[in-house]
Amino acid sequence: MLNPRLAGRYAKSLVDLSTERNELEAVYNDMQYLKAVCKASRPFVALLKSPVIPIDKKSHALTAVTTGKISTLTAAFNQLLINKNREFYLPEIVDAFIDQYNVIKGINKIKLTTAAPLSDEVKNEILSKIKTQTPIERIELEAVVNEDLIGGFVLEYNNNLVDASIQRELRDIKKQFDKNMYVQQIR
Repeated sequence: MLNPRLAGRYAKSLVDLSTERNELEAVYNDMQYLKAVCKASRPFVALLKSPVIPIDKKSHALTAVTTGKISTLTAAFNQLLINKNREFYLPEIVDAFIDQYNVIKGINKIKLTTAAPLSDEVKNEILSKIKTQTPIERIELEAVVNEDLIGGFVLEYNNNLVDASIQRELRDIKKQFDKNMYVQQIR
């Protein structure tokens, strides 16, 4: 039951309120914490999204996970979600908030997928190359390892995809062989 418009509206309300109260950075840190909790604990997300679990148990679980770790504004926002029966949208609202924060701050998310882990030196070289060849200034780099690539890299940013992986090259070669009209059919 993903509803990106609803998540975006709740996130925008929280962005506006936290900006008005000069707490945008604190709430952003809270959202980073909640994102890490949701990513690390599938059972927690399942609990929030379960229609069978009573609302008071969800409230207790959310409070237990966040007490002393998030600001009062974020805690009040979480309670509002529970009161409105919208707690199952929390992971999507967190993502929408972070996306809106990045737009406000001019931060571009870039995902770099490689076959093996990269050193910080290589990551910095790639970031500087991106900054010189594109108008992108502020970058948040997400480095992912996918051994299926065999070698090379896949770079995703601003709805662009640069696929310089060996896996793609092998797929392209296979397509060329499959469509080769010069190879006679052997009967």
